[in-house]
Amino acid sequence: MLTIGKLGEAARVKVPTIRYYEQIGLLPEAERSAGNQRLYGRKAQERLAFIRHARDLGFTLEAIRDLLSLSDRPDQSCAAADAIARAQLAEVESRLARLTALKAELERMVVQCAGGKIADCRVIEVLGDHSLCATDHRHPETELAQ
Repeated sequence: MLTIGKLGEAARVKVPTIRYYEQIGLLPEAERSAGNQRLYGRKAQERLAFIRHARDLGFTLEAIRDLLSLSDRPDQSCAAADAIARAQLAEVESRLARLTALKAELERMVVQCAGGKIADCRVIEVLGDHSLCATDHRHPETELAQ
């Protein structure tokens, strides 16, 4: 059995994060020692490693919840897990496209900057007027807020 600190070290996850995962139900509530210290077994360690790896791959907590639910039923088809992974891949591809457009716009902005005074600065001018950008590099969530 591991204490919360040892579990965190083993999985490279901070203690408050482990508590949070317990609070939202991604990790089951820990057993307690006679001194009321949290104690975790191998299954909790494996589950936390799963969560950590999924987070490293960019999965949302809701997707991780779904994947954990699927992993708890090993005899069923993996079609749902595949669909979740495909959706994550599509999100990563979308982010890459936005980042590529962002990179191109920043490169264009910097190349057009002739130095000199702020009053003539192309970087400041373009940042102040999105219509001067060559590409639409805005994040979809930013669009909703406008």
